[in-house]
Amino acid sequence: MSTHGLERVVIREARPEDDAAIGELLVEAFITQYAKKLPEVRYTEERKRELRDVEAKRAVAKVWVAELEGRVVGTVALWPPGAPGSEAWVPGAADLRHLATSVDFHGKGLSTPLLDAAERLAREWHVPAICLHVRKGAEGVGRLYQRRGFVREPAGDLELPSVSLEAYVLRFPA
Repeated sequence: MSTHGLERVVIREARPEDDAAIGELLVEAFITQYAKKLPEVRYTEERKRELRDVEAKRAVAKVWVAELEGRVVGTVALWPPGAPGSEAWVPGAADLRHLATSVDFHGKGLSTPLLDAAERLAREWHVPAICLHVRKGAEGVGRLYQRRGFVREPAGDLELPSVSLEAYVLRFPA
């Protein structure tokens, strides 16, 4: 399987029949990654329900899947400017959330085509930037985004009751 089978991966918009697979992928990927990197992190049942509610996410955001041989192996979502649930702090910016890949694809480059799709749409929307948040302490995730040109921007940090999030932004030329 050259390049880990990535040449056979199809990136497409999520459909209603993908919702359950996307939700389980998000829960599995987030729990597995944080168990390794940040063992103190615990996911509440409420957070798992939120991750699994892909139908509500598709109602306000663009959701993509990476599909390999009929199996959902990755996902990412992009909220348009001003959409309900957006955490973008830059006026007019899109909000990137819920990037995840199947555990057997971690570190294999599958995030690249997913992020390419999200960035392409953000440019089509003519937004000034894409904002996103990374759980404090998840340095590897932050580096993934920095390699793509995202810059750490503490002004957008979020302190929520259950989590501290560090802000990153990718600004587009005017």
